Amino acid sequence: MNNLVFFIALIFLLWIGRSIFIPILFATFLWYLLNAISAYYRKIMPCYKANFNSCKLPSKIFTFISNILSVATVGGIIYLFATQIKPMLAELYNATPILQEKLFIFSQFISNKFGVDIDINLIPNLPQIAGYIGTSLAGIATSTGMVLIYLIFMFVEQSSFNKKIDAMPLSRIKAKKLRYILNSIDENMKKYLFTKTAISAATGLCAYISLKIIGLEYATVWAFIIFILNYIPTIGSILACALPIAYALISGDSWHLALFTAISLIVIEIVFGNIIDPKLTGKTLNISTLAILINLVFWGMIWGPAGMFFSVPILAGIYITTAQFESTRWIATLLSTDGKIPDETPND
Repeated sequence: MNNLVFFIALIFLLWIGRSIFIPILFATFLWYLLNAISAYYRKIMPCYKANFNSCKLPSKIFTFISNILSVATVGGIIYLFATQIKPMLAELYNATPILQEKLFIFSQFISNKFGVDIDINLIPNLPQIAGYIGTSLAGIATSTGMVLIYLIFMFVEQSSFNKKIDAMPLSRIKAKKLRYILNSIDENMKKYLFTKTAISAATGLCAYISLKIIGLEYATVWAFIIFILNYIPTIGSILACALPIAYALISGDSWHLALFTAISLIVIEIVFGNIIDPKLTGKTLNISTLAILINLVFWGMIWGPAGMFFSVPILAGIYITTAQFESTRWIATLLSTDGKIPDETPND
């Protein structure tokens, strides 16, 4: 009974404190992503690893250069959004009344063609949906300042984090276990976020090229939306295909545009989402698909789209942590794909 009360209180705390937790999660996401990209740049730098002894430059120079390149990469994406994608989103938002009218005409055509009685109340209200999305984005934008502040302090504290762990009043065994858990979470999160970002970017780029060739309007916007939605497991991929296909269906003069859009996007999602993604991220995470879906719904109910976005990293942290304690290893076993979980840290 006490555990149930604690669980309900925890959910209520997470829900009521979402305005605090979500900016911290976004800052943590950017911190991990920047570090992951920086680590990749260090790996591809000449004479950093294999020939480091023959290179006279100190390692701090490589770290500084890789950090600059990492910030420039993420900054370039933000600049692209601010200068190219944001104006297109505004233009698409202004066109929603026209699209709503075309949606009504399309529903009437389907009704007359196939004799299906379509309830007008079941037709999505595009301006209202667009307004809700705009409000959500505005809410995220207002917390940008807090995200940047958290992010700056994370980088400031990064160099002294290990010293703080060493200074904690813990036994050698507990300190070793804590360090192992944190290192495992850190390593797996960096690998996952970098791999997922690279796959999402490749998916968005291929989608942009195909939609541009097909001639669908707002190809850049749809590519960016596909890039973002691919961070959300399963549901994100479905929405990434459904949104541009639906737009092509109600905005095109014929069904050919929607057909070509559907074929190209579905093929791209199958290749990247069902073949490449599982092979690459499977080396990092060993989490059950069912657990991911349940976790996706749970965090989506508490924190909305932001919770869905961060659902997999949160679940990965829970999976790694529960595998390190004898009393909770059964939870990690349930969360795993095949029952194989990380070994518990030795106590010697």
